[in-house]
Amino acid sequence: MTWTFSPERVDTPDATALRRDYYDDVASRYWKRPATEAEIDEGLAGDGVELLTPPTGQFLVGRYEGKPAACGGVLLLDGERAELTRVFLRHAFRGLGGAGVLMDGLEDAARALGARRMVLNTRLDLVEARALYTRHGYAEIPAYCSGPYMDVWYGKDL
Repeated sequence: MTWTFSPERVDTPDATALRRDYYDDVASRYWKRPATEAEIDEGLAGDGVELLTPPTGQFLVGRYEGKPAACGGVLLLDGERAELTRVFLRHAFRGLGGAGVLMDGLEDAARALGARRMVLNTRLDLVEARALYTRHGYAEIPAYCSGPYMDVWYGKDL
């Protein structure tokens, strides 16, 4: 049972499917109903993922026994900070150790881009994500940005 993580363009079929599943998951939880295909399309349109490629960022796709199962990105905010974004494991692959490996890979990607600190924002209802971040040494910080889907902010020195 093995996980592999590697940088991947956000527009490959696997990356696109994972991004769609990520948006479906977080939007459906927020709205407390299943997101429609049209809502997913709208949510992904113009979402800035084109910046998740060097030198401004990186996007990783994780595979479990060769099956696309996880993704995440880092985006450079300035010369010292990177933002963790779009961290997602498909539900069928949770509990198999991939989340920790994904976090390590994303932190390594941020360091390779020159970041010395990682920050992120999330919602209070995403309790699994918040637990993952705190398990990996992230602590609550003051807000560094604002938006309608941001309830809590975390940071960690790399």
